[in-house]
Amino acid sequence: MKLLLDFFPIVFFFIAFKMYDIYVATAVLIIASLLQTSVHWLIHRRFEKMHVITLVLVCVFGGLTLMLQDEMFIKWKPTVINWLFAIAFIGSQFIGKKSLIQRMMGDHMVLPANIWLHLNIAWTLFFIALGFANLYVVYNFDTETWVNFKLFGLLGLTFVFVIAQSLYVARFIKEPPQDKDSDTQ
Repeated sequence: MKLLLDFFPIVFFFIAFKMYDIYVATAVLIIASLLQTSVHWLIHRRFEKMHVITLVLVCVFGGLTLMLQDEMFIKWKPTVINWLFAIAFIGSQFIGKKSLIQRMMGDHMVLPANIWLHLNIAWTLFFIALGFANLYVVYNFDTETWVNFKLFGLLGLTFVFVIAQSLYVARFIKEPPQDKDSDTQ
């Protein structure tokens, strides 16, 4: 359900673009992002930070796209979001005792401190690379190619990165200590 809720604005953007144009797709993206954030709040009675950040950026860039009729604003959004994530990940190393990746995944696995650092840096570099990849496609290909890249390319790259990260992390995962009472049951 969470995966569906996280990706439906992008899917609706893609469908609207294929049926109409970038401007209709942008309006659909804004509405779908508002709906996404609202539905999450109705179900959980709280806002997801990523949804709110994305909603604000979609409304700003999408609104400017619609107002100025300049599709570059919407094309830059993935780069801005990815670079903001990179700043958040790298900045988290200097704020608090845990990096952002450790705060997100630390309850699910135990890793040595240097591995958490490596993961945090890897995610930072990955987000920076995604931002540049988006700009490369924006400035070297037509809008239809960019829309396909945004949906399939960025998602595919993220999937490959998560698989590679999982293979890397698997070598270092420490088993949580077993409760002695559970051994006797």
